[in-house]
Amino acid sequence: MRIATWNVNSLKARLDKVRWWLERARPDVLLLQETKLADADAPAAAFRDAGYELAHHGEGRWNGVAIASRCGLGDVVSNFGEPLKRSAAGESGVEPTAEARMIAALCGDVLAVSVYAPNGRTVGSPFYAAKLAWFGKLERWLAQSARADAPLVLGGDLNVAPADADVWDPAAFGGSTHVSPAEREALARLCRWGLVDAYRLRHPEPGRYTWWDYRGGAFHMNEGMRIDHLLVTVPLAGRVLSAEIDREARKGKPIPSDHAPLFIDVDTPGLALDAGWASADARIAARRRR
Repeated sequence: MRIATWNVNSLKARLDKVRWWLERARPDVLLLQETKLADADAPAAAFRDAGYELAHHGEGRWNGVAIASRCGLGDVVSNFGEPLKRSAAGESGVEPTAEARMIAALCGDVLAVSVYAPNGRTVGSPFYAAKLAWFGKLERWLAQSARADAPLVLGGDLNVAPADADVWDPAAFGGSTHVSPAEREALARLCRWGLVDAYRLRHPEPGRYTWWDYRGGAFHMNEGMRIDHLLVTVPLAGRVLSAEIDREARKGKPIPSDHAPLFIDVDTPGLALDAGWASADARIAARRRR
């Protein structure tokens, strides 16, 4: 089984790119974030034509998460099993369950959870507090509704770089979101519940990222962050054969997302592909010297 996660930064705008990648990588399960669609507008037919069922949880212009599976979709839960609700103040982004950021389904024998954590905007802001509250909500949902001793993958854009090795220049991020101690501790608590960073099982090296700003040539200089993750329970971790970030999907046409897909192979190898890192390393080093 190949399990992937990808923040597509608008499924409508990126649908041709997603179709291309489904053919390129042939994941069995694809966790999607930032679909930016209402449920009625989700392209279920396009996924069905490609051989996938689609479960979608969206609200329209912002956020939105989905699971595409060719291993079945059972026991679908969205928004931690609660209805979407606005904050008492009516301001979007400050109520942890007011936005479409979580969906889960049973895909084969694996419980797959697709999440899109809030950005947090600025350390100390109400949005930052809401981000930490959202992580608390996720932690409680796992404790109450999932099992650490069963196969589970929690994947998505968690908007946290777990360590300094997960950002291109730690000094450039000092005092900002994504790297603050409280955010990293929120992610660490998920791991203490029973989750393992599947990418780090196979890739201890620095310099591998899942997100690059569109501006300033950040991608070509490899000035990015590893903020998209596939976290797996211990029973699933022992079945992970490989992990990769597909750098090639972040470039070219159709116009790519600012995130790259991350995928793992469980039990059996998936379709072989060149993720582009080996050929890029020398070019990146030369650009930095210049």
